[in-house]
Amino acid sequence: MKKSLLGLTPIQMGALRIILTSLTLMLISFRSIFKLSKNEWYYISLTALLGTFFPAFLFAYAIQNIDSSIASILNSLTPLNTLIIGALFFGFSFLRKQIFGIILGLTGAVFLIYKGSQINPDQNYYYAVLIVIASIGYAFNVNILKKHLDHINALTLTTANFVLLLIPTLIILWKTSFFELEMTDTLKTSLLYIGILAVFGTALAKTIFNRLVQISSPIFSSSVTYLIPLVAIFWGVLDGEKLYFSQLIAGTIILVGIYLTNKSK
Repeated sequence: MKKSLLGLTPIQMGALRIILTSLTLMLISFRSIFKLSKNEWYYISLTALLGTFFPAFLFAYAIQNIDSSIASILNSLTPLNTLIIGALFFGFSFLRKQIFGIILGLTGAVFLIYKGSQINPDQNYYYAVLIVIASIGYAFNVNILKKHLDHINALTLTTANFVLLLIPTLIILWKTSFFELEMTDTLKTSLLYIGILAVFGTALAKTIFNRLVQISSPIFSSSVTYLIPLVAIFWGVLDGEKLYFSQLIAGTIILVGIYLTNKSK
């Protein structure tokens, strides 16, 4: 995402990510979506909006303004939000002892944003809130998948998800005057990175994740976000991003909070 934004606006990047993912999945599994019922399409549309459409643009704007490593740490709030939303809206179990883990995780997130704004005054850490909002969308997405779409083939589900978004995002991309841009080397590089993001980081990753939700619990499947900060920090440091000790402490607090939240006993 960070590299794609060198030649694209956040809206263009978010739209292209969805469009390229849609086209990739349609080549593989387009016919299978015609077997879906009207009721299934309703819930798929909800997951498309909450788990794909809005987060794609929220992340694009956030990554443009804060370090990618910090954004990935904040994304680890997804399991916390999955538990809260699952208990409040979907009837999943909620243990009292998990409240402490939730409070600890949210405290770590606030601390991370606060320290980040002090360490990097040139970065607008108000945009960190967009990651938190996206993680709430992901949490709704996981719970809807588990409760209402658990029986659908993961590839079919992912394809249907993106097919619904193809026309709207094409209109959005057209409105940004993307098709009038000059094909510079910078734009070519951005398109290369967005292609990699669409095929591997979205189409493949979403399909695997949807399957994981089906064979496990919402909390367990959303816990894959624990690994994202490790990978993102590694790439961020290689790309020149600075990570400070206080930020690592904040990230650790978040992960400890998530661990306590996920304890069932």
